Amino acid sequence: MNYWIGVASKDHVTLGVAGGFCQLCHGKSAPLNKMKAGDWLIYYAPKQSLKTKEPCQEFVAIGQILPGVAYSFEMSPDFIPVRKDIKFIENIKPVPLQALADLPLWQEYRSRLRFGHFQIPKELFDFIASGMRKAG
Repeated sequence: MNYWIGVASKDHVTLGVAGGFCQLCHGKSAPLNKMKAGDWLIYYAPKQSLKTKEPCQEFVAIGQILPGVAYSFEMSPDFIPVRKDIKFIENIKPVPLQALADLPLWQEYRSRLRFGHFQIPKELFDFIASGMRKAG
């Protein structure tokens, strides 16, 4: 089992949560093909929307990759991204990026956010996930 962080705007993550799919790096297949059934993905949202500059800077969703291959999905005639099915955990609360600021383990990984998708150790996953699961 592997643990991943994916980066997307909050509005895009919300669409994925509602539809039970993950989509990464502007619809590319390579990041999805790295993830296998049973792996976990945490989404980090740097912005509220792809079209605005309004910051979000929170970890906003967490889910486990379901069995099956990545598949194409036509969102519009000129945009056919690749998706993978995922079961998101419900009733989570976002964790602000700032909550990891003093965590030594995070210092090694924070610069990777710019890549859009990367693997993290279980210890870092557990730290972020435990904060997200303390909803309500």
